[in-house]
Amino acid sequence: MNICLLSRKMDTYISKADPSILLCLGVTAAFGIITFYRAKKNQVQKKYIFGQGFLLLLLLGIFCFATLKSYVSLTLLPVACLIYYVYLPVQIMLPVDKKAVLITGSDSGIGHELVKYLDNLGFVVFAGVLNKNGPGAEKLKRSCSQRLCVLQMDITSSEQIKEAYLQISEMVQNTGLWGVVNNAGVLGFPGDGELLPMSMYKQCMEVNFFGPVEVTKMFLPLLRKSKGRLINISSMAGCIPLARFAAYGSSKAALSMFSGVMRQELAQWGVKVAAVHPTGFRTSITGTPELWAQKKNHLLENLTPELKKDYGEDYIEALKNVLLNMSVNCASDLSPVLDDILHALLATSPRGSYTPGKHAYLSVCIFCYFPLWLYDFFTAKFQRSKNVPSALKVFEAKSKNI
Repeated sequence: MNICLLSRKMDTYISKADPSILLCLGVTAAFGIITFYRAKKNQVQKKYIFGQGFLLLLLLGIFCFATLKSYVSLTLLPVACLIYYVYLPVQIMLPVDKKAVLITGSDSGIGHELVKYLDNLGFVVFAGVLNKNGPGAEKLKRSCSQRLCVLQMDITSSEQIKEAYLQISEMVQNTGLWGVVNNAGVLGFPGDGELLPMSMYKQCMEVNFFGPVEVTKMFLPLLRKSKGRLINISSMAGCIPLARFAAYGSSKAALSMFSGVMRQELAQWGVKVAAVHPTGFRTSITGTPELWAQKKNHLLENLTPELKKDYGEDYIEALKNVLLNMSVNCASDLSPVLDDILHALLATSPRGSYTPGKHAYLSVCIFCYFPLWLYDFFTAKFQRSKNVPSALKVFEAKSKNI
């Protein structure tokens, strides 16, 4: 009975409704059908983004229908649907077809897993490693197909980069080199920028920026010939400022900017460039407790007596907890990173920037669209630590006694 009554009321309302409202609903329904068809025909890259976006459109439709004037709804809702349709994250992927890809820093971490991932999909992978006879390289040789080629490639060595180029050029004469993934990188020791020795800044720039630039310059002729892909693995620390990562973040920010410039310049050659900014993933870049102790001692040896007094050895000793927390709290599943790199390699319209990782967009949005004081407050809460420099402890104690 109630259902019949509700149906009659709806029929009465629709019969009296402004024709423009009915037109608005018709246009919205048409966009919805087209969007679902596109999502079904092409694999949606991130289903949760698709679901959230469609839910927002539904809520917007209800809001427009219930509160706004008909001509406003007629304009606003179809435009929103059109924008959503254009930016719907779909994957129209090129075939693998034994495409050749060079990956640097393949000894461990993201690079190591990416080599195995792409090899399993049928790519011809050239794995650049720091130590060709090391455990990482040997593991790749055992676990991958015969297509894999492991190359000795320290990206801080111009000679090794050139030698790798000559080997790859000889091997891809007929098929060409489709992609270069600049993955090799170092983290250094996380600490206040004032404490870090210049050698650490230089090492981060050498490995995280100058190395990828030299690799890119060396292999660009092959990429231009194939109209392929250049992918630089940056970091969220290269997008937004994060305390304790002055050296690492600065070098990754330089790499991100280089990626953007290359994207613009190489578009005329048909080469597509992408920067990947992972956040919150557990890899071997954090190092081992033994390496932490070594870097901490190196840091202490390079401090002036004044700095050592102001900060205190206890404060510096506790900095290793940053690495410990990274190892414990970060995600061990690298599939979001690998999937984004695959998309950048094979999608007909890859994005210029990827941010795989939990809550990655939240930090970027707060930094880009809100006052800086709010971002600083947000990151301070997120990175909260009870560790305080010695001089500040003394100052706080004196303030309490006054």
